[in-house]
Amino acid sequence: MKWRKWLTFLLLFVLCVSAIGAPAQAQSSPVISIFLDGQQVHSDVSPYIIPKVNVTMVPLRVISESLGAEVYWDGQSQTATIIKDDTVLSMTMNQKFAWVNNGQMPLDASVENRAGRTMVPLRFVSEQLGLQVNWNQSTRTITLLTGDVAVQQPEPIPQDVITQPQPHNPSTLRGVWVSTVYNLDWPSAGSYGNQEKQKQEYVKMLDELQDMGMNAVFVQVRPAGDALYPSSLVPWSKYLTGTQGKDPGYDPVAFMIEETHRRGMQFHAWFNPFRATTEAKTDILAANSVVKKYPQWIVNSSNKLYINPGIPEARQHIIATIMEVVNRYDIDGVHLDDYFYPSNGTFPDDATFGAYGNGFTNKAEWRRYNINQFVQQLDQSIKSVKPQVQFGISPFGVWRNIANDSTGSDTKAGVTAYDHMHADVRTWIQHGWIDYVTPQLYWSLSFAPAQYDKLVTWWSNEVRGTDVTLYIGHAPYKLGTNEAGWQNAQEIINQLNYNTLHPEVKGSIFFSAKDLRKNPLGLIQELRSYYLTR
Repeated sequence: MKWRKWLTFLLLFVLCVSAIGAPAQAQSSPVISIFLDGQQVHSDVSPYIIPKVNVTMVPLRVISESLGAEVYWDGQSQTATIIKDDTVLSMTMNQKFAWVNNGQMPLDASVENRAGRTMVPLRFVSEQLGLQVNWNQSTRTITLLTGDVAVQQPEPIPQDVITQPQPHNPSTLRGVWVSTVYNLDWPSAGSYGNQEKQKQEYVKMLDELQDMGMNAVFVQVRPAGDALYPSSLVPWSKYLTGTQGKDPGYDPVAFMIEETHRRGMQFHAWFNPFRATTEAKTDILAANSVVKKYPQWIVNSSNKLYINPGIPEARQHIIATIMEVVNRYDIDGVHLDDYFYPSNGTFPDDATFGAYGNGFTNKAEWRRYNINQFVQQLDQSIKSVKPQVQFGISPFGVWRNIANDSTGSDTKAGVTAYDHMHADVRTWIQHGWIDYVTPQLYWSLSFAPAQYDKLVTWWSNEVRGTDVTLYIGHAPYKLGTNEAGWQNAQEIINQLNYNTLHPEVKGSIFFSAKDLRKNPLGLIQELRSYYLTR
């Protein structure tokens, strides 16, 4: 929904006001003015910031009159309710949670009254609704835009950088993620048990990707505690035949490597490390599934099963499954995605913490220690047998927000790699435990809460002076969506142009193959022009 972007941008710009000076100074500054499509929105109470929790409050009236939402205030229960389309938000004064469509969500600050006006927390509402805004620091003005108008950036990027062709190094990596989980990219569900059809599909996909200028594929060979190769440790993936544990009649990884190398392209084996299943059902799992063999290692989080990273033997099991591929195949790299600890829901590992806490008093620090141990030991295992094989990880695109860490990025992401996945990517880079890092920068140059150019600059600074190579993860799957900046395929080209400003960026990886092949908004022609004709 278009209006869902609005509040996210308003949050960023209003919070920027608090970062300029102390809370007391902000409160004594001139009133913040709000304009909606050029018409001023009048209110007796201006937006303000609650200093201790750093939450921006806006009048409920702005939500109702400006956005056309239904709002209700129950004075007896001290509850504010906002209804817009299929979303119902309910907040009660002094209550640390809110109701969203019959589900509870935590709040840093709830609804409150000021000067007789009901004020609501912008951070919370923005996550549920959204709007586009432009903040003018000199006039302290917030301009609300109701259409798909691009938001003016607080730090404009030179137009000759993002719109004009920049020098392109043909040796840069130009990769594509190939997802096998849920049969997203390859093989198709219609090819179950038909090896010839699966081979034909892979060859056709490779030909199309290479025709776009791609020179590397990152194929998911371990989608969920299983394998797309014959393994003595884990069962055959169900995404080959429809049944986990059933032999597809050939070695898909051997075939894919041969076809990929035949074209002079790189083949990176992509592993999902800790996901055991994509659902909680166990009756469809093979007898040698890790869930059945080692149930003491398994944690149910949000109805999905995970291998517990806190158990050393479980981590070593995953490393052993990866090393099967390293030892057996002529791969160019081992690639991990961002599935470490799940970023949402609860992860019940109190008992594991008690058994393996190693003196840690902070569970979050212990969880990061577990992942650090896994990354370091996997790197050592790979390099001990095939030092030429590259080891890389693709973390979530925001390490930490600057609000939580002064050395973090200038972002307002609701999820961060460090705090939610417990992935301390900075430590991996500084210790040289990985050869390359590919942050998933799945936001546009117009998305202020997590602005693409700011994140490229931040990650470039992180790898500068180290031996770790930086690739950027791009999101062609967002082209054509209502999120800010994705209404034209030129967005991807502008991102590639911006990358050229940073010598640390040595290439790009696109998510995912099916989305490139759909040619969203004419992207294929743009990529051909960028990669093959310059």
